[in-house]
Amino acid sequence: MIWLTWRQFRPHALTAAALLVAVAVTLAVTGPPLRHLSRVAPTDETLFYAGATLVHLLPALIGAFWGAPMIARELETGTHRLAWNQSVTRTRWLAVKLAVVGSAAVAASGLLSLAVTWWAGPLDAVAGTTVPTTWWADVAALPVGMEDPGLLPRVDPRLFGARGVAPIGYAAFAFMLGVAAGAVIRRTVPAMAVTLAVFALVQLAVPLAVRPHLLPAEQRTVPITAANVRSFDPTIPRLTVMMEV
Repeated sequence: MIWLTWRQFRPHALTAAALLVAVAVTLAVTGPPLRHLSRVAPTDETLFYAGATLVHLLPALIGAFWGAPMIARELETGTHRLAWNQSVTRTRWLAVKLAVVGSAAVAASGLLSLAVTWWAGPLDAVAGTTVPTTWWADVAALPVGMEDPGLLPRVDPRLFGARGVAPIGYAAFAFMLGVAAGAVIRRTVPAMAVTLAVFALVQLAVPLAVRPHLLPAEQRTVPITAANVRSFDPTIPRLTVMMEV
């Protein structure tokens, strides 16, 4: 069953792999110079927003092209009568399909998010954020002297879902949404359209209407020290913070 699932899914997997390789090569070539720039070039700004857009789009494409046809195509073409009457039970058929394709969806979205988050780290660090934006970077490794490029900060609702682990959750949701839409609608193209529409609505509703109310606002009063002053501006080098009273 795993082999059959892979044979059916192989064209989609190879397409996603080619896309990831192309993006990885582009980011690997253009990323390292960002750590030594004092001003962001228009090309870098274009790549910044293009990467975020691609991370936002990938879960939607996964839901529409991987999730929606999984069951809808079987029901629409009538092949479910053969596929679901073999020695493999319907439960096992669905479980294997969900496990193989769902794992690939999460992995593809996670790898793309990792690459884009790494590439945009130096730009995110000076775009109004207060913490390092790569998952492993030390504050001291952030670029020093780069001017604020005027880009969206990482905590902006339009950018938050394109960094870190958030795209992985969106990919899993979009994939299962597509599978559910295909099982209910039973037609491939309408299921793909519904998946894209519902996912786009969720992408707008979550950052604007849901996320601000997940946790109450927190206020803290702390003494002013060199360490926490630098936490507000990671571009200030260590041991050079001067304070006058």
